[in-house]
Amino acid sequence: MSKVLSSPSPAKGVEVVTSSDLLDWDRSSSRRFVFVSRTLSADHASVELVYELDGIRLVEKLEFPAVQVSISARRIPAIERALDLLHWVAGVSYWKAGCPLDVGFGSRSPDGWQAAWLNRLYREGLAEFAYCNGLNRDHWSRIFSADSGSDPDAELDRTTPERSGLARRTLLPLGGGKDSLVAWSRLVRTGDQPDTVQIGSSPVIERIGRSLEGDHWMVRRALDPRLQDLNRAGAWNGHVPVTAINAAICVLAALLMDYDRVVFANERSANEASLEDASGNPVNHQFSKSLEFEVMLDEWVGRYIEPDLKVFSILRQDRELAICREFADQTRFHPLFASCNRNFHLDGPRIDRWCGRCPKCLFVFLGLAPFMSPASLSAIFGRDLLEDSDLTEGFAQLLALDGVKPLECVGEAEEARAAVKALAGKTQWMDHDVVQALSSRLAGIHVSDLEEVCRPGGRHLIPPECLHAA
Repeated sequence: MSKVLSSPSPAKGVEVVTSSDLLDWDRSSSRRFVFVSRTLSADHASVELVYELDGIRLVEKLEFPAVQVSISARRIPAIERALDLLHWVAGVSYWKAGCPLDVGFGSRSPDGWQAAWLNRLYREGLAEFAYCNGLNRDHWSRIFSADSGSDPDAELDRTTPERSGLARRTLLPLGGGKDSLVAWSRLVRTGDQPDTVQIGSSPVIERIGRSLEGDHWMVRRALDPRLQDLNRAGAWNGHVPVTAINAAICVLAALLMDYDRVVFANERSANEASLEDASGNPVNHQFSKSLEFEVMLDEWVGRYIEPDLKVFSILRQDRELAICREFADQTRFHPLFASCNRNFHLDGPRIDRWCGRCPKCLFVFLGLAPFMSPASLSAIFGRDLLEDSDLTEGFAQLLALDGVKPLECVGEAEEARAAVKALAGKTQWMDHDVVQALSSRLAGIHVSDLEEVCRPGGRHLIPPECLHAA
């Protein structure tokens, strides 16, 4: 099959200008962002996403595993719509450089429902970005609209999507941490042998993926290098909802590679906001890992892409401590996993598995400690972090006693407090400097028991046939 899937030519009245000179660009004068086009190559293994920011052309490229890609003509409509979703969601990385309020479309544009969905994603997914940069995210509430300059003749096909014959197979997006390994183990217990996929070329994730039964795939993602030029020119920069981008990539991957399930490892703890901004609005570092976003994505996929493609998290009922308890017994993975984000920079890892100081390292250590011995955890991290009094304040931030949790992928403050309470009652941990210091700060505060915070519950999208393992 040799057809190339692409957006039509830019609509009349949409000016497409290419500029290689960024010296005169200034974020304060940023005015217009255009979603120009998206193209799936003739071999169906690569995608180009094209954008324009104030006349500066930006192109993102993705490469899918060509050996696995083989699609039928009946799946073309679903792939077209998945390309739309990916194009619009991935654009957040480039739009944020200038945050212009004038957003246009060179070809395919969202309808009213999709525009409202995208406004919500950009507003909530960039809440941390806005908070850290002193910006008002409410200004972004209506940047997308159904009439943002597209050619009416190029509008999307609004009919209900048809079933495209996806195979009964499961694709598990793999990270380097404990969560996706627990998710993999649970799926195996259901009798479902998932294949795994990683976004990017992290050697840590690849090493883990190759150690698991089933196929492991890699999708390479290359941001336009001019984004770095924009950053050097003073672009707005900060956290983006990367899990939403990865989810859109995985939806397209499932269609190209013939899977009817994409199963994530996002836990219940991701629903908790990190803090509140000055207006009292929640700021959740993990918004795109939350149930709120999971429901949003499920609705989009069902409405527009493929009714038989199910996207859900098998860990959604559990908090982080419950996952830590389960992972503590999975000793096979202890020498492999790494949750520290310094392993996963786009330009490659900057440490050997654990930095031992960041909020993620500290929370994973604290979360595993009630279920493991000091010697076992020291073997993983290289040292006993709860014996290092210099880390006391870092651990204390996880308790959020001032109502502010670190802007990182960490568990709930109540979980961190419950872990400290449990450690204070364990002979092998109670004399550790950090445990004693944190225990004194919790004096007079009601703290839940470990069993209480490990109890599953809450809303989820897990199919009935998977619930016994979830």
